[in-house]
Order: sequence, then structure tokens, then C-alpha cells
Amino acid sequence: MTKTWMITGTSSGFGKELAQIVAKQADTNLVATARKTADLAYLDVFDSSRIAKVIMDVTNEDAVKAGVEAAKNKFGGIDVLVNNAGLGYFGTIEESNEKDVRQMFEVNVFGLGNVTKSVLPIMRAQKQGVIINISSALGLTSIPTLGWYSATKFAVEGYSNALRQEVAPLGIQVMNVEPSGARTKWNAGKTAPVEIADYSKFSDMVNGASNGVTQAPGNPELIAETIYKMVTENQEVPAHLPLGTFATEGSKNELTNILKDVDKYHDLSISIDK
Repeated sequence: MTKTWMITGTSSGFGKELAQIVAKQADTNLVATARKTADLAYLDVFDSSRIAKVIMDVTNEDAVKAGVEAAKNKFGGIDVLVNNAGLGYFGTIEESNEKDVRQMFEVNVFGLGNVTKSVLPIMRAQKQGVIINISSALGLTSIPTLGWYSATKFAVEGYSNALRQEVAPLGIQVMNVEPSGARTKWNAGKTAPVEIADYSKFSDMVNGASNGVTQAPGNPELIAETIYKMVTENQEVPAHLPLGTFATEGSKNELTNILKDVDKYHDLSISIDK
């Protein structure tokens, strides 16, 4: 049975890698979205009858609805939605620019919500579907200078955890993918240079933000392959899929530290329910 995948943000990064894997499959349709037509030219080498190129800004609700409707009209449904479109941002919390941070939230959180909301009626009618939200290791733990980016991914985690419970009885699964840093050309967004002396020790982290991406340990091809195989080789996908050493160890450390506080103040916490 032919499956249809819709992947947002396929101009670069994980989205582009995953789009190419899907496009190679003889029994799979691909709906690839980007903000510019030229960014999808790499798909021209594949069977055009199985590919829909959709120009979409995920923050534009009308464009999202039109794109989803076009995908439905061409392929009849959407079986797998991959919410991959996203922005980054580097800067200390105090020095970050509010306008830039709000734009990142618009893309990473509300844009993801726009696409999901438009696709859900299709999946509910089908009584089946898989929603994959590309979160981050920083949706499980945090590091200096990426606090606001981390906040958007923590928001995606909370959103996804609630959505998973709402749609599970309808035959729809939700998986969060939480990669460590990977060697991708992603939209790293803007930076807020360190100017306050008290934060000078973080200057190199902000100034070297772009290099940090190109030198990251994660292999984007392996990450995309893992995501594809997780969906196609399993009847049930995991709720969380941390990928990479930092994602694995960082999340374990974060959860361990939370549990320490929960255990330490267990009796006090329980005592307030009177």
C-alpha cells in the first residue's frame, strides 16, 4: 500500500536528507515543502508523479492550509507528517533580542502547530497516521547561549506529549526526535553577540555558533535513515527518539537531577495536598 509522507523544511538539513530517502522509494509519495521553489530543484531527478513540491511558510496559516489541501488532492491523504522546519538562535538569555526570539517561536512552535492542525483532519478520517516532530537534544536538557532555542524545543515536547494522548485513541501516533548537533546546513538563525562583561566566558560559544554546526558529531544521513526506518519497520514508534551521545547522556543526566530533587522533597511535596 502506497504511503504519503509530508515533510516541512526540506530545503536543507534533516528535511532534505529525509526527503531524498523517501523520494527513492517506489511505493511512497512525497510532499516536500520549502519557502522557495529553487530550494526543491534537487528533487527533479526523481519520479515527479510521486512528488508534490509545496511552497509554504509554516507561519502563514493560509499557505499551510492550501499546501495540505494540494497534497490531499494529489495523493488522497497523508500518512506521515514530519514537522522539520525550524530556526536556531544563539545568545545569552539577557542579551537576546525579543523580536528575533519571538520569530523563532513562531516557526518552531506555532508553525509546527499550524501544519499539524491542518493535517489532523486527514489523519482522523483515515483513522491512522504518524506525526514526527523534530525536537532537539535541547528539548530534553539545556546549555548556555541556546536557552531561548531550548525553550522552543521544550515547548514542542510538552505540546507533543499532550497531543500524543489526545490522538492515540484515533489511531494516530506521535514521535519526538531529539537529535544532538549534526553536520547540516540548517537555518541557524541570528545571534546576539556577548557584550556584557559578566557573560564574556560565553563569547566563543556565540561567535563560533556556525562552526559548531559544521563540526558537530552527528551524521545527518544516518539520522534521516534512522527516522525513516523507525516508521517503516515498526508498527509502533517510540514517544521519544534521542539520537547521538549528547542527546542520550544529556537527557539521562537531566532526568537524574530532576529525580534527585523530586525524591529529596517528596514528603514536603505530598504534604501540601490537604
